Amino acid sequence: MTGYILRRLLLMIPTLLGVIVITFGVIQFVPGGPVQQYLIESRVAAGGSGADSGGGTYRGGQGVDPKRLEEIKALYGFDKPPLERLTQMLGRFARFDLGQSFFQNKSVWALIVEKLPVSLSLGLWTFLISYAIAVPLGVAKAVRAGSRFDLWTSLLVLVGYAIPGFVLGVALLVIFGGQLQWFPLRGLTSSNWEELSWGARIVDYLWHITLPVTAMVLGSFAITAILTKNSFLEEIRKQYVLTARAKGLKDRQVLWKHVFRNALIPIVTGFPAAFIGAFFTGSLLIETLFSLDGLGLLSYESVIRRDYPVVLGTLYFFTLIGLLTKLVSDLCYVWVDPRVKFD
Repeated sequence: MTGYILRRLLLMIPTLLGVIVITFGVIQFVPGGPVQQYLIESRVAAGGSGADSGGGTYRGGQGVDPKRLEEIKALYGFDKPPLERLTQMLGRFARFDLGQSFFQNKSVWALIVEKLPVSLSLGLWTFLISYAIAVPLGVAKAVRAGSRFDLWTSLLVLVGYAIPGFVLGVALLVIFGGQLQWFPLRGLTSSNWEELSWGARIVDYLWHITLPVTAMVLGSFAITAILTKNSFLEEIRKQYVLTARAKGLKDRQVLWKHVFRNALIPIVTGFPAAFIGAFFTGSLLIETLFSLDGLGLLSYESVIRRDYPVVLGTLYFFTLIGLLTKLVSDLCYVWVDPRVKFD
């Protein structure tokens, strides 16, 4: 086991390196880099626009003093060759230094720590509610396999899975946020949240998070529900279940004492991936739609503004978390089922 873990940890290095190098290479060919973004913002701040006043086309660094342009490039490190910049960045990443944002005057780590609570909040509620619905539903479907209940719930699960989360989010915003005005349209808390009592803060927080969590849950619990059903059906058909029933055990005892423990192995081992995936998967569109200042919105705005340290830093962070989560998921198979060996 120790050798397996060490091999997996060592394999993370070329994977991380490949992801960062490929992304860095793509960035070199993307038009409108940080220097151009700075020039556009400077012109807008000066009362002009990012477009040519005569022809209405973007001029880039045209008309800017060459000496000033070189100073701006040096400010963002673009006065150095790409290979040298890549080497310096990889050296920082090896020390877990993600660098400094070009436009927000903060370190990337500070931005991640600042935005992480919002994504954690969304992900935690999505994970808990999804599994709280999916596992009991999957067990009920397996016990009643082939019945009307199984048919109708399968239809509802597939419809929920087929509707993208952001489309459902738009519908929820229009109906419950716009027309009925039952829920707020944006934010995670009200503007006067600090002035509220603790009880009122909890109610206000739950009031704000209801719509985004609903939009994320309806699409995420479908796979878990179907997996639970199929896992239980597979176990129910095995010989040890027939033997337990032949000994006179009731169906409820067979289900919860024998089948349940074995059927949950593939579900429990998927906990780490589902737990982490709930924080990042699909959160970009939901956070943008509901104006929630989390990691998804941070990544989106960084790409739009060409804030490359934030783009590459968050990508490094997400990739590292994903690789570690995959390792933990694989190790869970051994912890849950001792029959599994990684020899």
